[in-house]
Amino acid sequence: MSKKKGLFSWLGLGGQKKEKQNEAELEAEKLAAEKAEAERLVAEQAEADRLTAEKAEAERLAAEQAEADRLTAEKAEAERLAAEQAEADRLTAEKAEAERLAAEQAEADRLAAEKAETERLAAEQAEADRLAAEKAEAERLAAEQAEADRLAAEKAETERLAAEQAEADRLAAEKAEAERLAAEQAETEKGKPKKAGFFTRLKQSLTKTRQNLGGGIFDLFRGKKIDDELFEELETHLLLADVGVDTTTKIIDSLTESASRSQLKDAEALYDLLKQELKKVIEPVNQPLEIPDTEGPYVILMVGVNGVGKTTTIGKLAKQFQAQGKSVMLAAGDTFRAAAVEQLQVWGERNDIPVIAQHTGADSASVIFDAISAAKARGADILIADTAGRLQNKNHLMEELKKVVRVMKKQDVAAPHEVMLTLDAGTGQNALSQASLFDQAVGLTGLTLTKLDGTAKGGVVFAIADKFAMPIRYLGVGEGIDDLRPFNGDDFIDALFEK
Repeated sequence: MSKKKGLFSWLGLGGQKKEKQNEAELEAEKLAAEKAEAERLVAEQAEADRLTAEKAEAERLAAEQAEADRLTAEKAEAERLAAEQAEADRLTAEKAEAERLAAEQAEADRLAAEKAETERLAAEQAEADRLAAEKAEAERLAAEQAEADRLAAEKAETERLAAEQAEADRLAAEKAEAERLAAEQAETEKGKPKKAGFFTRLKQSLTKTRQNLGGGIFDLFRGKKIDDELFEELETHLLLADVGVDTTTKIIDSLTESASRSQLKDAEALYDLLKQELKKVIEPVNQPLEIPDTEGPYVILMVGVNGVGKTTTIGKLAKQFQAQGKSVMLAAGDTFRAAAVEQLQVWGERNDIPVIAQHTGADSASVIFDAISAAKARGADILIADTAGRLQNKNHLMEELKKVVRVMKKQDVAAPHEVMLTLDAGTGQNALSQASLFDQAVGLTGLTLTKLDGTAKGGVVFAIADKFAMPIRYLGVGEGIDDLRPFNGDDFIDALFEK
C-alpha cells in the first residue's frame, strides 16, 4: 500500500525532500550493496582462503602421508634388504659350517681309515708272525714226532721180532704138546665105546632143567586133579627153571583157558597141553643159521660178555663150516686178552684156518677191517670176527662195539651179515638184559646159548624166545666140537620132556 501523500508533497517541497530521501536511500542501498558485496567478497575470500588453507592442509597432510609412506616403504625395503642380507649371511654361515663339518668328518674318516689300515697291517703282521711261529712249532713237533715214531717203530719192531720168536717157540711147544695129547687121546679112545649122539647129550645136559620142567612136571601132574593148587605148583616149577615171570604168566593163563574150554579133568592131559604151549613159544625162534652164497665173505660178528665161551664157540663154528666145504677165516678182534688171540690162533693152526691178528691192545676195529680186506683178497667164504667180552652196562665199551660195526661197513655195507650174541644159559634171567642191551647197541640177528649142561636154568630159552623172538642159532651142551649144534626146537622140547 502506498504511503499517503502529505501537504508538502503537493506544494513541491515534498518533492525535494522525497528526492533527497530517495538519494539517501539509494546511497544507503548502494552502501549496503557495497557492504554486502564487500562482505561477500570477504566471505568469498575467506572461503577461498579456507579452501586454500584446507587444500594446503590437505596437501600438507598428503605430503606428510606420502613422506610417511615413503619412509615406511624405505623402512620396509631397508628391513627387507636387511632380512635378505641376514638370510644370505645365515645361508653363508650354514654353508661355511656344513663345509667345516664336512671337512672335519672327512678328516676324521681319513684318520679312521689310516688307523684301520694301520691296525689291519699290524693284524696281518701279527697273524703272519703267529702262523710263522705255529709253522715253526709244528715243524719242530713234527720233527720230534718223526723221531719219536722212528724210535717207537724201532722199539716195536724189536719187540715184535722178540714176540714172534717167543710166540713161535710157544706155538711149537703147544703143537708138540697137542700132538702128544692127541696121540694119547687116540690111544685111549680105542678102548672106549662110541660117543653118544647129540640128542642123548642134549637130554643129559637138560637133566637139571628137566627136574623143574618136562619129565619133572610129569610127576607133578600124575594122579592129580586140575585146580588152582596144581597151577600154582606148575608156576613155581616154571619160575625155578628160569622161564621168567612174564612168560610163565602167559603159559599159565593159556593153560588155564584151554583146560576150562576143553573141560579137562585129568591133570596128565594137561601135560601134553604144556608141551604144546612151550612149542608155540619156541617155534618163532627155531631158525638155524644158513649161509647164503655171497660175492664177498659172509661176515659173522660174535659179541657177548666175558666168560660165556665166545672164543671157543668161534673155533667150533669154524671147524663145522670147514667140514661143510666152506673156506673160513678168523679175526682175533678180542685184543684186550692175549689169551683170546692165542686161543684163536691155536684153533686156526690145528684146523688150517687163517687167523688175522695184531698185538695185544691193538684197535679191535682195525683188526677186523684188515681181516675183511684179507678175506676178500683170499676169496674166503666166511669170516668170523671175535670181539672183546664186555659188560652190557659199560656204555663206553658198547660204543667201541658200535665203532667196530661202523668200520666193518666201510669195507662192506652189508657187513656184518650176522651179529651173534653168545649167552651162558647158566646166567638165567640176566641173559635177557644182555640180549636187550647188545641188541640196542649193534642190532642182534641171532643167539647162541652155551653151557646148557650142568644148569637148572635152561628154561631161560623160553623167556628169551618169548621176549625177543630172536633166532636161536646154536646150542652148546659140552666142550667138544660136536657139542655145539644148530638149534632144533622140536629136539629141544622132546629132550626136555623125555620121561
